Amino acid sequence: MKKGLLIVFICLTAFSFQAQNNSDKTPSKEVIKSTVDSTLTVTLNSTIKTLYNVISAEKGVKRNWKQFKFLFKPDAKLIPSGKDKSGVFKVKYISPDDYIKNSDEWMLSNGFIEREIKRKVDVFGNIAQVFSTYEAFHSKEDERPFLRGINSIQLLNDGERWWIVNIFWTHESSTNPIPEKYFR
Repeated sequence: MKKGLLIVFICLTAFSFQAQNNSDKTPSKEVIKSTVDSTLTVTLNSTIKTLYNVISAEKGVKRNWKQFKFLFKPDAKLIPSGKDKSGVFKVKYISPDDYIKNSDEWMLSNGFIEREIKRKVDVFGNIAQVFSTYEAFHSKEDERPFLRGINSIQLLNDGERWWIVNIFWTHESSTNPIPEKYFR
């Protein structure tokens, strides 16, 4: 059981501690939408909603990675955190391109739908910090999430749109439960 949870954790912390390759089955090449809609980054709310929407899809459905990359400022980082095999907390800094490379096949093979539960936003001038509590499912039909956590999302408004600068996150565990204040 512990080994299975470790594998899920590794895969879903941006699939960066080690990539999982479940490519025995060839998923369909159905694509949600492969164009970029620049209007989805005009407001802070639409930028965050687009982030969740673009990575979420049923098994076999290809994500709109063009839209995903459009959300990020050049040199932006995705920063998963979690325990390594020896139990020490680590972080890994990856680019949006690395995230796509490391997660696309797993998402196609398994399905991954991430839903925001609660959001806390702090804005000062042209910068924002969003603490976004999430839950993840393999399918919209799933009754219970297989994973929950918090995304810490930093954004910049350049006067025309919102850019994601970093996403730093960790998953909930039995030793690190999400505090109640991040659900209400």
